[in-house]
Amino acid sequence: MAEAVITAEVKHDHAGRHHDHSGHSHGPGMTCPVCGNMSEGTGHDRSMGRLSIAIFGGLFIVNSFILQTWMPEQRFSAMFSAIIGSVVLAFPIVYTAIKDLIKGQVYMNELVALAILAAMAGGNFQTAGLIAFFLLMTIIIESRTASGAQRSIEELIKLTPNTARKIVDGKEVEVQALELNLKDVIRIRPGENFPVDGKIISGESTVNQASITGESLPVDKSRDDEVYAGTQNLTGVIEMTVTKVGEDTTLGKVKDMILAAESSRTPIVRIIDRYAGFYTPTILMLAAVTWMFTQDISRVITLMVIACPCAIVLSTPTAVVAAVAAAARLGIFIKNISHLELAAKIRAFVFDKTGTLTDGILSVVKLNPVGDMSPAELLKYAASAESHSNHPTAIALQKLAKEADIELEEASEFKEVHGKGVNAVFGKKTVMVGRAAWLESEGLVIKKHEDDEAHGMSVVYIAIDGLLCGWVGFKDKLRNESVKIINDLKGLGVRHCAMVTGDRLSVAENVAAQLQIDEFRAGCLPEGKVEYVENIKHSARVAVVGDGVNDAPALAAGDLGIAMGAIGSDIAINSASVALMTNDLRRIPMLVYLSKKSRIIINQNLFVGMLFVLGGMIFSVFGWLTPVWAAILHTLSTLLIVFNSARLVRTGEELTLEESAATAGNQDN
Repeated sequence: MAEAVITAEVKHDHAGRHHDHSGHSHGPGMTCPVCGNMSEGTGHDRSMGRLSIAIFGGLFIVNSFILQTWMPEQRFSAMFSAIIGSVVLAFPIVYTAIKDLIKGQVYMNELVALAILAAMAGGNFQTAGLIAFFLLMTIIIESRTASGAQRSIEELIKLTPNTARKIVDGKEVEVQALELNLKDVIRIRPGENFPVDGKIISGESTVNQASITGESLPVDKSRDDEVYAGTQNLTGVIEMTVTKVGEDTTLGKVKDMILAAESSRTPIVRIIDRYAGFYTPTILMLAAVTWMFTQDISRVITLMVIACPCAIVLSTPTAVVAAVAAAARLGIFIKNISHLELAAKIRAFVFDKTGTLTDGILSVVKLNPVGDMSPAELLKYAASAESHSNHPTAIALQKLAKEADIELEEASEFKEVHGKGVNAVFGKKTVMVGRAAWLESEGLVIKKHEDDEAHGMSVVYIAIDGLLCGWVGFKDKLRNESVKIINDLKGLGVRHCAMVTGDRLSVAENVAAQLQIDEFRAGCLPEGKVEYVENIKHSARVAVVGDGVNDAPALAAGDLGIAMGAIGSDIAINSASVALMTNDLRRIPMLVYLSKKSRIIINQNLFVGMLFVLGGMIFSVFGWLTPVWAAILHTLSTLLIVFNSARLVRTGEELTLEESAATAGNQDN
């Protein structure tokens, strides 16, 4: 009966669209004792069906006790009521056990069914009914707990409206959200949720992105900003063009990640799966030995009831569901539950600098032209060449050019060399903008005094037709929480924190000194970052933290890849093991803490489950436990496991409380 623990067959009908997701984390043949395969209806409907059976059958059992106690002359009526109740309650369990046997499979369902049938054969219909009732209640608890993926998806689907206001010829036309296409223009009013991902073309507003990022602090949005399905428009009327629909939206990818995490399995669950087929025959042999030596059917029934290891099987999945739910609430999305387990074993962290330990919002602090070129001309060539790049330096150049009202030229040819720079052609001129090492490899000479002048800055050099014409200096600001999270990670048992960056040595030295970081590498190309990570892996399990775009190879190289600010980024979600939908670094030590805490909870659950099963089996063999009390203890052990695992759900609550307080403070100001 515990076989229903993790099967999650999810079918959703949202505005006419059905999504089927199947994730199995148990061995073959582990089916639900009530519906057989858990393939029909939602988890709520299945639980309500079981609850209806339990209540209906339970009323007949209670009625039989009332008649027996208060109306002893109604003995036949009491017996008849007990028979009806026990049959109703036992039917779904026995039915599933028979289906298993027909398939030639023997699992734990048979223990429960044999115990109930043995009680009925002995004329103990009240006992059989009570056993079936308590075990059916256990199934309800298990299924509601183990269907965390399904409930998470149901909650996510509720965030997306069924309809949208499409703008056609300047007028609003209400259409189904599923009918929207790319480049459609829709209008979102205050208080409404966004049905799809899009880009704002007019209007300004404040948007609550907590459903995806886990941050309670709303974000101001205006023209050209991205907005995401499932987030809420708070203040202004917005018109937006549709950029992603359906499963391609950020919310759709989040949904897939939740399903993938909650349907994946930890090593302990795989061990349970492996030996599940041997467990039932072993218990049946022990029951036969007990009958041989005691001739007491009550002891045999008790043994089979208490031997059902529901609490043991439930120990890990309940903790997994709670941990994944807690992580998702904080905007931490884990692809596979094994990654959550691995986070507790990480002993080294390798951080990218720009956009991870720093804000990643570079500002131009110096324009240094060479020869007769003016600063404005240098900026024009640099910004024009970088106009098709999304690199932070390119964005900073374009921003400054816009502020200075400099009209950019359109390149006839453009090529970006990943991690090095760009090459653009304007008429007969070839403009190169990039790192010194790259330009030098192309035959350009960078003078030493120019390098000294740029000390402490991130620098890109500009060359026209092979001649250096100047450089641009940038500076980035360290994140407020960067120093604290390094200390927090050390407190959680991380021995080595390192920083790798493609930036200059002087810039890396400055950041490393502020962070008091163990080691750093400067001037790293993407392949250099991968090489450094591979070297660290020889001595410790390593996690790599980056922005998921420029750091995709390094993220994939680490034992654990953590992508920062993954909201809306397909590359970040695809390249990393864990995607943080926010840039708040405090989520990283929280992930490690959650991993360690979930491991402790799982161990506690396994201990409690084994204590109940092994202790109960010993008590039953010696006749110190009755069948009804075995069923009660069985249910009690399941409840203890569920409530113990539920403690994980509130992990990280202090972060959301701090953000709520910050939001309130900003509103007061």
